[in-house]
Order: sequence, then structure tokens, then C-alpha cells
Amino acid sequence: MSEKPIEGNGKAFLVLLLPISFLIIFLVATWRILLAVIVLVIAFKLWQEYQWQQWTVRVNPIFHQLVRENQGRLTPMDLAIKGNFPGTTAKRYLDSKASEFGASIVNSEDAGQSYYFITASILGNILDSSEPVKELPAQPVTKTARSLLAPPTPQEEEIETESLPQQTHEEAKLSLEKQLIFGSLIQSELAKRLNVYSSTVYKRRNDPEFPEWSRSKDPDNIAWSYSEKTKEFFPVEEEG
Repeated sequence: MSEKPIEGNGKAFLVLLLPISFLIIFLVATWRILLAVIVLVIAFKLWQEYQWQQWTVRVNPIFHQLVRENQGRLTPMDLAIKGNFPGTTAKRYLDSKASEFGASIVNSEDAGQSYYFITASILGNILDSSEPVKELPAQPVTKTARSLLAPPTPQEEEIETESLPQQTHEEAKLSLEKQLIFGSLIQSELAKRLNVYSSTVYKRRNDPEFPEWSRSKDPDNIAWSYSEKTKEFFPVEEEG
């Protein structure tokens, strides 16, 4: 009765021993070839990493230029077009830069995947936009002010209609000329002129209706347009 279990265990051991023996023989006979293959694979991976590092050094100036021009917002398409290389390579590069600088990645239906890199200048604009527009405190109405609020006589009304618009126009023109020393305004300057947040101007600058919107906010009823090339705002010349 006890001989049958012993015989069954022996057969099971032989079934396991045969494959193990063949594997040991195969490794002993081919270990040099396997070692050479492993060394070649490691060397190839190291060579690929070296080539990638050398390539990124050449692409870094293009990346820095696009970050400055696009206010920190980049897509793989932007980098691929500028550097003339495949989109998959551009995406891999941006992914590595995003992990290096802690950039934000936003997925949108219109623009696809966008990477946002925060620079010092962009952070300054954000801080400027976070400051609320200061409003002048309400002044108490004095007796002199009350007398000015009284309805003017026909003679005084005629004098006001002749003199006030001309003085206001001259002062506004002088103020605008002082602001447009270089013929344009930057984002923070235009935001102060329109009495809105800098972030509001940033969001609306590429809107087709931006000139009409800026005209409604401008104290001199001047329409403004945004230049992607110079990243500045210029007054729109009236036709006719």
C-alpha cells in the first residue's frame, strides 16, 4: 500500500527535473551569447539617452523663445512647427519639461493638450491682475459743490458748452500722447487705462470684438488692437 504513493512522487519529481535540467544545460551552453545580448541592449539604451540629451540641448533655445512669445502657453503643434520635427517627439520633450519645471497640462477640445509654464514676467502680470482697481473715496458735498450742482443759467450753460469740451479733449490728448511714448501700450498699461484687471485684457486680447469692447471702456472712446508679433496694444485708426 505504501509503495504506490512513493512511486507517484518519484514520477512527479522526474517530470519537474527534466525541464530544469534542460534549462540549466541551455544556460551553460549559451550564457556568453545571452550576456552579450544584455550588454548590447544596455549600451543601446544608454546611446539613445545620450542622443536625446544632445538633441534637447539644441531644442532648448527654441523652447525658451516660444515660452516668451506665447506667454508661457505651448502645445506640441507649436513646438513641432517651430522646430520642424515630429509631433510625438515634441510631446515627449514637453512632457519632460513639464515634469522638470512643474508646468500645468490642460486638455481642451479646441486646442488639444496645452502646457502652461509660469515665468517671472507672467507671474508679475498675474500679481498685477490680482490687485483690485482702486476707487476714489466718496467726498462729502460742500456748500461750494452744492452751488455748482444748481442748474446753470442760460449764459453760463453757453460758456460751458464752448469751453469745457475743448479743455477736456486737450487734456485727454496730452495724456494719451504721454502714454504712447513708443506708439503702443503694454497689457498692464492698457488695463489701467480701461480701468479693468490685467487678466481681463489678457483673456479678451485675441477676441475679434476686442476693439469695440476696448472702445466702450476707453475714456477717449479709442479702439485698441493687439499685435501677436510685438505683444503690445495699438490704437485703431479710424477710417475716413
